[in-house]
Amino acid sequence: MAAKITNNLGVITIDDNVIANITGIAAMESYGIVGMASKNATDGLFELLKSDYLSKGIRVSTKEDMLVIDLHVILEYGVRISVVAENIIDRVGFSVEKHTGLKVGKINVNVQGIRVEK
Repeated sequence: MAAKITNNLGVITIDDNVIANITGIAAMESYGIVGMASKNATDGLFELLKSDYLSKGIRVSTKEDMLVIDLHVILEYGVRISVVAENIIDRVGFSVEKHTGLKVGKINVNVQGIRVEK
C-alpha cells in the first residue's frame, strides 16, 4: 500500500518500493552491516542480496498514518548486534522522514545471519 500525503494542492502518493529503496540505502551506510537478506521460499534459507536488490529484504506498511518498516539484515562477525541495530534504526528513521516527510512509527531490524570474512 502506498503512502499518501494530502495538501491544499492535491495528493502525493509515494510507492512502498521508493520507501524501501531509501531504507536500504540508509541502512547500508551503517557500520557493521554486510547487506540485506532475502528468504529463499523453496528451502527457507536466507541469502545475501546484491546492492541492486536491497528493497527485497525490506517490507514497508502503513498503520494509522505511520510507517512500519521491517528490515532483514546480515551483519559482520565481531560487531555488537544491539549497537548496530540501534544505529540502523536511527539512520533509517532520519533518512526516511527527511526524504519523504512521512512519520516513521516503528522500525524492526531482523538479524538473519552473521558473515565471517575469510
